Amino acid sequence: MTGELSPIDKAKFVAAKRAVEYVEDGMRVGLGTGSTAAWMVRCLGEMVREDGLKIKGVPTSTRTADLARQVGIEVISLDEAKWLDVTIDGTDEYDGNLNLIKGGGGALLQEKIVATASDMMVVIADISKRVETLGAFPLPIEVIPFGLQTTQALVEETLVSMDVLGNNVTLRMNGDVPFVTDEGNHILDLHLNRIGNPRQFSLVINQIPGVVENGLFIDICDAVVIGYGDGKVEVRDINAGTVQEDRIDFVENENLFTDLTD
Repeated sequence: MTGELSPIDKAKFVAAKRAVEYVEDGMRVGLGTGSTAAWMVRCLGEMVREDGLKIKGVPTSTRTADLARQVGIEVISLDEAKWLDVTIDGTDEYDGNLNLIKGGGGALLQEKIVATASDMMVVIADISKRVETLGAFPLPIEVIPFGLQTTQALVEETLVSMDVLGNNVTLRMNGDVPFVTDEGNHILDLHLNRIGNPRQFSLVINQIPGVVENGLFIDICDAVVIGYGDGKVEVRDINAGTVQEDRIDFVENENLFTDLTD
């Protein structure tokens, strides 16, 4: 099955395969959302089915919950878990300090809550997600529907005084209607190009009435697992200050995941 993957999907797969090595029997695991995180959920499902791994998963979206149940992972709520051993999730961007932009899939609020309720957050990514300065990927912010236009206007006004290169704000759409998050909110995408001070930006933008949360993950990620299309994997641990390289061998006739969809 892996022999049929594109280089980018191979990179996602090997990153996910390496990241699930952080998971041990009996753990409570935060399950991220997105195409890369879906590979991780599938790998954990294989370990549950084939190796007898016993874990409890806390998903960060309804679609992740559906996939987790499909592959045999026991799903519980964060309130039931209370605290998590590790959360594994993807990212839209990461910098050298392992600060992130997340929310391209529209699940940033649950993702941030779950990640901060974990002893460790591991991010899986391909090398294209590495940036010198955050902001090339549009920064999502989750906003409540009430007063949406007023909130957007306040956000646009605030951007004028911030250390960013762009100030275009767009409402995320789902076809002809606004995108709706699992919490019933909307997403504003901020096209900033460059965020000079992500920490300050995160604090300021969250003070705007109507803004629930933003997609900047500052000092939350502990390690990033970077996959490459040739099977190479690089693990950067911000706490230990280490960089390790590994390699995941492909099994060309492997039929894992063939009955699953993102």
